[in-house]
Amino acid sequence: MLPTTSVNSRSQGNGALSPRDAARHTAGAKRYKYLRRLFHFRQMDFEFALWQMLYLFTSPQRVYRNFHYRKQTKDQWARDDPAFLVLLSIWLCVSTVGFGFVLDMGFFETIKLLLWVVFIDCVGVGLLIATLMWFISNKYLVKQQNRDYDVEWGYAFDVHLNAFYPLLVILHFIQLFFINYVIISDSVIGYFVGNTLWLIAIGYYIYVTFLGYSALPFLKNTAILLYPFALLIVLYLISLACGWNFTKMLCSFYKYRVK
Repeated sequence: MLPTTSVNSRSQGNGALSPRDAARHTAGAKRYKYLRRLFHFRQMDFEFALWQMLYLFTSPQRVYRNFHYRKQTKDQWARDDPAFLVLLSIWLCVSTVGFGFVLDMGFFETIKLLLWVVFIDCVGVGLLIATLMWFISNKYLVKQQNRDYDVEWGYAFDVHLNAFYPLLVILHFIQLFFINYVIISDSVIGYFVGNTLWLIAIGYYIYVTFLGYSALPFLKNTAILLYPFALLIVLYLISLACGWNFTKMLCSFYKYRVK
């Protein structure tokens, strides 16, 4: 079984799903099952979610191999366990509070920053990117001979979450230790360190996203997802030449948003 949603899935001899199986495999049924498990922490596998977070840094290919196993065993490509999302939310809250502390924000300003980061930076941008990638992959990347298959939207969102986690750790955790003493200074080393962290974080996002879609053998030309690397490097070099400090700009933007 491949990580797909197939029109010609498991059949009962005539090439069609039984009504019971069809109802169980609809997107709405899967979404209901996923959301229901959000309220049952004992059913979540947090240990496995932590394993995925670790390997997204060291060997992201192994994480996507597990998605293959899920499709084989549960006939579902996207995650059915919200443990990863819960841990990511905790990481997001903790790192954002740390960001507010480093930027010397008050309590209510930090809460505003947290709401902005969660609902705009993570969820809002994530829904936009997942929907865009879901449309592009199904419209332009599916092989002609495999038109019976399509990329699940839930999987597209999982790919975003996988790619967003390393970016979050780099920009909202590792970078905190350098902001006040190195990065937001007006020195060359300041914007060099800050912009280099941005280069690594966004580059990691692009790479993990590429791995997510290249893991689907029914997609073609997935290498084009690596093309933004060229633009990223050009923008990085221009920023160093012009003295742009992306982190300083981000901090100023956050302070403006929470006023």
